[in-house]
Amino acid sequence: MSQAVVEARAVRKDVASAEGTLSILHEVSLSVSSGDSLAITGPSGSGKSTLLGILAGLDLPSSGEVILAGHKLTAMDEEGRAKVRADHVGFVFQSFQLLPGLTALENVMLPLELHGAGDARQKASDFLARVGLSERLSHYPQQLSGGEQQRVAIARAFASEPRVLFADEPTGNLDMHTGAHVIDLLFELNREQGTTLVLITHEERLALRCQRRVELVAGALAEPEAELSPAL
Repeated sequence: MSQAVVEARAVRKDVASAEGTLSILHEVSLSVSSGDSLAITGPSGSGKSTLLGILAGLDLPSSGEVILAGHKLTAMDEEGRAKVRADHVGFVFQSFQLLPGLTALENVMLPLELHGAGDARQKASDFLARVGLSERLSHYPQQLSGGEQQRVAIARAFASEPRVLFADEPTGNLDMHTGAHVIDLLFELNREQGTTLVLITHEERLALRCQRRVELVAGALAEPEAELSPAL
């Protein structure tokens, strides 16, 4: 059995509101083994993005533990969590999160350079070619379509060879045809690199590509967890 690379133990998230304490997550426990793909689904407002942020160390729970790549995030300060993210984590967001003043090539190169990669330009160029953007290296985000911007974001995420890739509604801003292509790229690179994939989505076709699926309802995991046979 593969070792868990992402684990949440009784994670709870409470926030203060005008009406008092609002509970966003209720005792959520889950684990994801190395190389697995997990879809987190559920209605809007169920806590999916909050859970993803906590699993990735972008936020801390009010109580409970989170372990990522062998590091107990809930026992670390922000500097420590940031280092774990830099060393082990990639992100793909619905809104692409590209820097508008950098070209496609520079957007992919930046995290590689920050991590000290000596071959950042070649590696970035290779990954952009892998997602079909060899002719767009010098284009800025505003010169690219939504699908092309998301492919740049995917190249940037995988170029760092993360152990875990977190994706937040990666096809949410794309039309059906473009979204299908982006889904194919995510899972092709996931298989090639053995990356653990954790994503949140409203899209059934995306959830069905994952090996496992959990549903959040009002901040709690619905039972039972779905074991899927991923569509290829």
